[in-house]
Amino acid sequence: MQYVLTQTKKKPRVGLILGSGLGELADSVENADRIPYRSIPHFRGTSVQGHQGQLVVGRLEGQPVAVLQGRVHFYEGYSMPEVTFPVRVLGALGCKILIVTNAAGGLNRGYEAGDLMLITDHIYLPGMAGHHPLRGPNDVSLGPRFPDMAQPYDLELRQVALAVAAKLGIPLRLGVYAMVAGPSYETPAEIAFLRLIGPYAVGMSTAPEVVVARHADLRVLGISCISNMIPSPGEPAGPMVPKPPHGGHGELGHEEVLATAAQATPRLLALIRGILQELGRPEERAPGL
Repeated sequence: MQYVLTQTKKKPRVGLILGSGLGELADSVENADRIPYRSIPHFRGTSVQGHQGQLVVGRLEGQPVAVLQGRVHFYEGYSMPEVTFPVRVLGALGCKILIVTNAAGGLNRGYEAGDLMLITDHIYLPGMAGHHPLRGPNDVSLGPRFPDMAQPYDLELRQVALAVAAKLGIPLRLGVYAMVAGPSYETPAEIAFLRLIGPYAVGMSTAPEVVVARHADLRVLGISCISNMIPSPGEPAGPMVPKPPHGGHGELGHEEVLATAAQATPRLLALIRGILQELGRPEERAPGL
């Protein structure tokens, strides 16, 4: 943390985590201090295509922001505390709000590739199996031993996002996000299980970051870009899931995820910019913002 403070004197209010193919927003940050992850002690560098791997601190739409341009993942071999350490840094820098984005597979049959979904709640499957960032001794200076997760995603921030989207004419979905560990995509049986327990989208990130953000008392807004539709076993593959050559349930590559994220980027950028503008207008804010 001390190293980061030697690289920037700015005091951000809003932290942003940008997922696969969505790092373009960080290029628009004004008066920016750009700090490569690998130069920051205890930060881990990302190896995933579409994740640039730098902390960008400056102003965006008039808001003081700290942007994590790309994230590290559990499947890259890092522990959950390592994956979530950047969120600790955002809190220590002074962020009170976290906007987290990801690319996710769509499970709700009413969705389409390219949709944007506000996350209302999550199912953190690796955490339920013991891979949890808060496992081990608790530092009470960072947060409580047993943090309340009754409202992991802030309702008032979600209302702001919905109002901005309506004004801009951007359709939004609302739904529950499930996290799996990855890096393999889901088997037919795993897809059937996920549909049974009810999430609308599934991905390989976000939930541990949100847990740590709430542990640190940051308010969270989560947005998923639906990068592909996940067919049930026996269903024909969707437009972003090429038909498999040997009778499987569909094949998906990370390149398709990035391609769809790129198509959705203009809408997501406009939405985030509009949200930041609203957060900068005290007379327009919902109570508590």
